[in-house]
Amino acid sequence: MPQTLIGRIGAVLSLGLLLAAMALAGAWYFGDLPLGRSLEQVASGKPAIGGPFELVDQEGQTRRAEDFHGRYMLIYFGYTYCPDICPTTVAQMTQALDLLSEADPRRAERVVPVFITVDPERDTVEALADYAPLFHPELVALTGTAEQVAAAASAYRVFYQRVESDEASDYLMDHSSFIFVMDPEGDYITHFNHLSGAEEIAAGLAQRVRLAAGG
Repeated sequence: MPQTLIGRIGAVLSLGLLLAAMALAGAWYFGDLPLGRSLEQVASGKPAIGGPFELVDQEGQTRRAEDFHGRYMLIYFGYTYCPDICPTTVAQMTQALDLLSEADPRRAERVVPVFITVDPERDTVEALADYAPLFHPELVALTGTAEQVAAAASAYRVFYQRVESDEASDYLMDHSSFIFVMDPEGDYITHFNHLSGAEEIAAGLAQRVRLAAGG
């Protein structure tokens, strides 16, 4: 067989393997594969995003996932030392809530914005107490032990890892950048990414947030 043909076949196979790997990763992330899922989750077809967590808010109060049941959650995982993407995304998330409040205050009241750190070593309760008010009075900022944060991130399929810098005393965190929308039962509805503008997020919430019975 001519070498050029062999090379083309090899290229096609390599591309096929790459696409298969990407599809596999996407299926795992959005819960289409039954990795660590119950038979009920697989049968229902619900994405395996979200679940129980126990963390501490910026006031030092223990907060669990069930504490937010009854309201829609906008959840973003990031860290306060993040130089650009995190503050921009949190600002877009909270501005979207303000836009929704202007257009439909009853729906906006059903939504709580939540920031969960992926850098508990530096993001103490005190650090979050200074950070949260910069964005929105309703923003709930959560931290915890390394194990508690890892458990929450795992439940939401959030990737993060520490990246060392040239200065030994400083580091960055590489992490997923999604805004998750969870329903009043704590189930995943949809998500936005860090490129989604406030208007897009507000429009998405207006479509998905339902008023409470009798509201």
